[in-house]
Amino acid sequence: MTYQNILSELQGQTLKVTINREQKLNALNKATLAELAEVIAFAAERDEVKAVLLTGAGEKAFVAGADISEFSDFNGVQGEELAANGQNTVFNAIENCPKPVVAAINGFALGGGLELAMACHIRIASANARLGLPEVTLGLIPGYGGTQRLAGLVGKGIALEMIMTADMISAERALAIGLVNHVVEPQELIPKSLEMLEKIKQRAPLALAAAIKAVNASGTGKSGFETEIREFGNCFNTSDFKEGVSAFLEKRKPVFGGK
Repeated sequence: MTYQNILSELQGQTLKVTINREQKLNALNKATLAELAEVIAFAAERDEVKAVLLTGAGEKAFVAGADISEFSDFNGVQGEELAANGQNTVFNAIENCPKPVVAAINGFALGGGLELAMACHIRIASANARLGLPEVTLGLIPGYGGTQRLAGLVGKGIALEMIMTADMISAERALAIGLVNHVVEPQELIPKSLEMLEKIKQRAPLALAAAIKAVNASGTGKSGFETEIREFGNCFNTSDFKEGVSAFLEKRKPVFGGK
C-alpha cells in the first residue's frame, strides 16, 4: 500500500503504521484521516496482519492535534459531520479493530492526537511525551471520542480537569492516572511496543478479538456482561480453544490458527 501521509509496513505480521507529517508535527488533516481509515480497515480484514503498531514520525510528536485550518470556518452542522465521520471511520474503527492496536506515543499527543492514542487498545509512552486535550482554548471540546474515552480511562473528575484546564501532562503523570500503560526511554519506545505485540500475538487470535469486544462493552451495564457471556460461549466453538486445551494438558506451547 502506498500513501501520501502515512507509512505502512508489515513486520512479522505486525502492521507498523507511522503518521508521516513530521514537519507539521503529524497533525491530522482530512487526507491523513482518510488514509488511516483505509489502513485500519485493511488491518482488520487481512489474515496476514495479527497486530497493529501506531506511531508518529520523528521524536517531537505522536500527533500534535488536528489541522485547524481545515475547519476554521465550519458551522454547527459541518462540525457534527466532521466529528461523526472521524469517529466512525477512524477512532471507533481502531477501538473496535479485532486485531490488537498499540499506540507508541513519542512527543506531543494533543487534541485529536491524544484521542487517537486513546482509541488504541494499549498505550506506551516515551518519557518525553506530553499529553493533553486543549480544545477549550479554541472554543471547542474534544470531538473524536475524547470526552468519553478519557473519562473511561482516568475517571470523570480527572477527565474534566484535563479538558477544562487544557493543561498538558507528563508521561509519568499519564502513567499514574492510568492514561498510558508504560513509560520508557525514547530509544526503547518502538522495541518495547513490538515486544508487547510479539507476546500478544502468541495468544489465540479469536480470543483476542472476543476480549476486545467484551472490554469495549464495559460500562454499558447489563449489555456488557451479556457481551462477555456471548463471546465466552463463542470461544468454545473455535479450533483455537481445542488447541489451547490440548496444549495445556500435553504441557506444550499452543499453536493457534485463528479458527
